[in-house]
Amino acid sequence: MTVTDLVPYEDALATYDPVMGLEVHVELGTKTKMFCGCSTELGAEPNSQTCPTCLGLPGSLPVVNAIGVESAIKIGLALNCDIAEWCRFARKNYFYPDMPKNFQTSQYDEPIAFNGYLDVQLEDGEVFRVEIERAHMEEDTGKSTHVGGATGRIHGASHSLLDYNRAGIPLIEIVTKPIVGAGERAPEVARAYVAELRELIRALGVSEARMEMGQMRCDVNLSLMPKGAEKFGTRSETKNVNSLRSVERAARFEVQRHAAVLSSGGSIIQETRHFHEEDGSTTSGRVKEEAEDYRYFPEPDLVPVAPSREWVEELRATLPELPRLRRNRLREEWGVSEHDMQSILNAGAVDLIVATTEAGADAASARKWWMGELARNANESGTDLAALAITPEQVARVTALVASGDLNDKLARQVIEGVLAGEGTPDEVVDKRGLKVVSDDGALTSAVQDAIAQNAAIADKIRGGKVAAVGALVGAVMKATRGQADAARVKELILRELGVSED
Repeated sequence: MTVTDLVPYEDALATYDPVMGLEVHVELGTKTKMFCGCSTELGAEPNSQTCPTCLGLPGSLPVVNAIGVESAIKIGLALNCDIAEWCRFARKNYFYPDMPKNFQTSQYDEPIAFNGYLDVQLEDGEVFRVEIERAHMEEDTGKSTHVGGATGRIHGASHSLLDYNRAGIPLIEIVTKPIVGAGERAPEVARAYVAELRELIRALGVSEARMEMGQMRCDVNLSLMPKGAEKFGTRSETKNVNSLRSVERAARFEVQRHAAVLSSGGSIIQETRHFHEEDGSTTSGRVKEEAEDYRYFPEPDLVPVAPSREWVEELRATLPELPRLRRNRLREEWGVSEHDMQSILNAGAVDLIVATTEAGADAASARKWWMGELARNANESGTDLAALAITPEQVARVTALVASGDLNDKLARQVIEGVLAGEGTPDEVVDKRGLKVVSDDGALTSAVQDAIAQNAAIADKIRGGKVAAVGALVGAVMKATRGQADAARVKELILRELGVSED
């Protein structure tokens, strides 16, 4: 089904209610894999970070990564979950080339965390509660690279390459309960939930959760049921969606696709689907297995996990302020609107602004530079704001130079340009480029007198009472001083020279 075959979104929502389920996989930032000592460092040569255990060779035995368990508990606590007093791993049996053991070590009916919730804030300030079914521990699969086809997928490829470096990396899978009642805002809720979950994971320090690198990915389950019905429809599962925008687009497309199929008298097939970034569409993958198809059974080579209540409470005490609460506190402290705070969040600037204020800048100045000049530079260069070659401490120094009168905004922009270009610290750029504001009244008075002499007609207008015309003379002085004069002081000196009061 193409985009043009879809039912208009508003028409779909007039007839059906969407039901969503979101499954988010998070790669933990541990140094070693979940059940062996192999490194998890990115960028290594293919298949160089493997061992008999993560390759599933005969006689090898797994050992649980303690930091992986600790991270799972922290995530569960932050999601308001109950933490199991006793749980165990299970084997999820299936054959696929990227799973060398032919089973995945996961958790099935005994997850480590369950029955929680996460409150997410939509752009207009409405808070929507997403209930969490479970968060469980498992291991990642290897990476398949399909070669020779046009799409990069297995269909049409001439051969596939397998890298097992990722096989065995710790994963936490977080599964929501069915999300109902969101109505037309369901795609927005999906995006907001994944965004909030990403911020929470990062705040906990258990993963960088970079979706573009596969460290966090979302499966979007969606079904429709007729208005007034109580039984859920058949669901589809769009796999491995790897950006916030794509989560929203995938949910929206599936609402329209399901509605088109159902409205034409067809039936939805329970299947996995692939998302296509280029047009926001999804295409069929494979018929979805049920749980019994995986033949789950308890993992015989691993002992149960039984975290003591004392340990759980110790970990609870280490949890940071949760992102939504922190944002609301900062929004009030900074005196910004919900819309402005959302823009700051979308730009990835919250922590940068906080760090800049901690380095001595006032919040308004920190926001001004990160959301203005620096955001523009990041957009033009296609770089994340945090990846720019300037630190919060350096931005704070620029704001201090402006506050002291050593720089005006125009010069400050040149200083930032120099820092980004690798010319040194703000002070070094100021010295090298000779960018300090000209504040010597003697030098300014000379420039003012020259401007008056060269613009006699304008000077006469000002003397005649048209004080607004002073801007032209201020501009002439600023040009003569290469923008390095204090404009307010220049204006004062011009009016003084002309014997005119600003009032």
